[in-house]
Amino acid sequence: MQSANVLLRRIVRSSVLPFATQHGMKKDLFPLSRTLSLSLCLKQDKSSEPSEKLDLDEWKKVMKSGLQEEVSEMVSEPKELSSLAAARETLEMWKLAGRAVPENISEEQLKTFMECPSKSAKKKYLKYLHLKELHKKNDKRKMDEKRERRLEAQDQDSKTDETKKNPFVCLWSRTMDKAYNWRAAQSMIFGQPLVFDMSYEKEMSFREVSNTVRQIVMSESSNRRSVDPFHIHFCNFKEDSLYHREFIKNYREAWDKLLITVTDQCYTEIFPKDKLIYLTADSPKVMKTFEHDKIYIVGSMVDKSIKRGVSLARAKRLGLETAALPLDKYLLWSTGAKNLTLDQMMHILLTLKDTADWKKALEFVPKRKYCDFVNKPVKELKKTLDLINTHKIAKGREKVEKQFAKNYPKR
Repeated sequence: MQSANVLLRRIVRSSVLPFATQHGMKKDLFPLSRTLSLSLCLKQDKSSEPSEKLDLDEWKKVMKSGLQEEVSEMVSEPKELSSLAAARETLEMWKLAGRAVPENISEEQLKTFMECPSKSAKKKYLKYLHLKELHKKNDKRKMDEKRERRLEAQDQDSKTDETKKNPFVCLWSRTMDKAYNWRAAQSMIFGQPLVFDMSYEKEMSFREVSNTVRQIVMSESSNRRSVDPFHIHFCNFKEDSLYHREFIKNYREAWDKLLITVTDQCYTEIFPKDKLIYLTADSPKVMKTFEHDKIYIVGSMVDKSIKRGVSLARAKRLGLETAALPLDKYLLWSTGAKNLTLDQMMHILLTLKDTADWKKALEFVPKRKYCDFVNKPVKELKKTLDLINTHKIAKGREKVEKQFAKNYPKR
């Protein structure tokens, strides 16, 4: 009898009850299944053993235990779902209150939020998710902007390609290149020499040498396009050196076609010493005028990385005359060192050679380094600089302005 009851109970739980659970009829079907199973058992008992009594109390205990297990399984999921819904409602309330809450949050993050031990921990976790979401948005925005810039650059390149295909533009560019090359070729015969000292490779790192070569390339380009170009000499130039490799990287096939003189000899072996002037910012002698019969030497280096006085010491070792540009005489210097890049030096020398006007030549000095041009002696210039520094520190502002206006009245 008991084995039949157990078998019947297993059949009901394994077949009928899962079907009812899927269709939302479990609670309504359970009493019906109980009555059916009970009636079947009673019929079987009556047909086989009519004298035996059914133990209803034990049957009730068994059915109650099964019912509790199934009900606990049903209730566990709704509790979890209700807690997640409550957490989402809390997040919505905090978002309306203006707190740092992420717009989108996954179920795993929501469970982690629910497991936080305190309210402050929950706030910190939500702030972390909010910041993470903002970073993702910013990265996406930057990627979109970068993509747009790349597309615009491609459009511009396509437009420039179309202009290059224009026969008139191509003819004009070829004609100008021929004219520039003709001037450079003439300068190699009749032009004033300008020497780049290439003996500073060991003093610089790879990045600094690369920066130096880039400045020399720009200098050569501006010299080739000038009205009266220099005859450029690369002296102390070693084959397969770092300078050489960087020049090939920048010029490629045009390196062998450059209209310049490249030699491993020192400039003292090529030119007479009394004609050479080494241009260095550390020289105590100030250059007054540009001399067309002299040969100027420029050190091929980045001055930021070199110890002060290296080029001056080299010139003194070789017994050469040195000179510095008159920056203090013509410029009201503001900040920064008085070292200029190689392309700036080339522009200044070319302008001096063509016009002999220091004001026009020194316009190629970066504007951030000086305030204005002056025609005053050095002592008054120092006084003005002291007044400017005092003005920057905001000490006696009105007094400084009056003194400055007295020294430099408006014309």
